[in-house]
Amino acid sequence: MPFDNVFGAPPSELAELSPHARQFSPLSPGAERLEEAVGLDNVAMLAPPGAIERRAVLAMALRALQPGAPLLAMAPKDKGGGRLAKDLADLGCACVESAKRHHRICLTRDSGDAEAIEAAIRAGAPRLSETLGLWTQPGVFSWDRLDPGTALLADHLPQFSGRGADFGCGLGVLAHRILASARVKSLLMVDVDRRAVDLCARNVADSRARIVWDDVRRLKKPEPLDFVVMNPPFHDAGRENKGLGLAFIERAAEVLRSGGACWLVANRHLPYEAALEEKFRSVAPVATAGGFKVIEAVK
Repeated sequence: MPFDNVFGAPPSELAELSPHARQFSPLSPGAERLEEAVGLDNVAMLAPPGAIERRAVLAMALRALQPGAPLLAMAPKDKGGGRLAKDLADLGCACVESAKRHHRICLTRDSGDAEAIEAAIRAGAPRLSETLGLWTQPGVFSWDRLDPGTALLADHLPQFSGRGADFGCGLGVLAHRILASARVKSLLMVDVDRRAVDLCARNVADSRARIVWDDVRRLKKPEPLDFVVMNPPFHDAGRENKGLGLAFIERAAEVLRSGGACWLVANRHLPYEAALEEKFRSVAPVATAGGFKVIEAVK
């Protein structure tokens, strides 16, 4: 039976999806919101690896389904799959569990325990972090601590001027540092995670900021910018993927004016310098600490 509703990207060999399946993942720009869904007749899900987020997403799917409708949830064994059956049991659901292609797969038609479902959804909801001083949510990048790479980049950013962009803006940590300069005219903030975009709308109260839910690699090209800052991702579905960072670098080169600057932070082992030197007139190391490096590249 093809599934008409999907969360994430379940492997095609493990879940048959309708060609026009509705997507509900916050990591798919334009997708619908699972937290608002009602009356679904089925859901196939690649469950997230984070425990709080995973239980919340399972709970939202159970709440959105019609009574007796199937939920097919799966995850790699080493990324939450081994806990799926217990998560569903804690939500009041019995399931049929199987294993295939290094995934654990759980199928349930139970509606679950309403109180347990609502408790899991509340646990995964946005909250104001006293530590960060920002609104955050389980599942968003570095949701419960200040990412050390982002902190290092923030400490070394210059006082920008003109129009710029924050690629992969997350919760808005770098935006606060950038917008502290009165000479900044505008800041385009882009993130592939809809939750991060929603949180930035709370965290960045500045009319110069424009926050966009989109994939940087497919972003409509803006007018030439004076600067771009970024802490590019290098994991895709939990696996290291240097291509993501390289794509961010290429996109930055495309949107910057001649003389514009790209400031980025990355793990020290990532070989971004060669790609930067291909696209930019000058590339200079700025700082290294805690396994991270900050680089300035001028177009």
